[in-house]
Amino acid sequence: MNYNCLICIDGTLDQQGEQERIQLKTRGSFLRRGNSFFITYEETETTGYAGCTTTVKVAADESRVAMLRFGPASSQLIIEKGVRHVCHYETGVGALTLGVAADEIRCQLTDAGGQAFFSYTLDDGTQELSRNLVEVTVTLD
Repeated sequence: MNYNCLICIDGTLDQQGEQERIQLKTRGSFLRRGNSFFITYEETETTGYAGCTTTVKVAADESRVAMLRFGPASSQLIIEKGVRHVCHYETGVGALTLGVAADEIRCQLTDAGGQAFFSYTLDDGTQELSRNLVEVTVTLD
């Protein structure tokens, strides 16, 4: 992997009013291809997904975010405005099928880096499991 940037991920998980904050700083790669930005980094023991590579694909028009994890615990979450997707999510102790619906997507990324923010809900088909807020900041070397 070409490490050309610093990636800071600040996430908040809200489950039934209880919040958990997750912060990650790592090195990775960043590029723009067409109308999307690709933020890629290698997972570590700290995240619980060592051996996996994660790519966050953000549409410049703020319509969609895809979080793709490849490796032993692969997963795919598609967050798209106005659409509820059913996605596969591998937890390391088993696979889940989850409904994913976007609340908000903002893209302030340029070829020089920047920020993306997105929030979404996860459900099991009958009830909402969590609301997730994620802010990703990319700083180029």
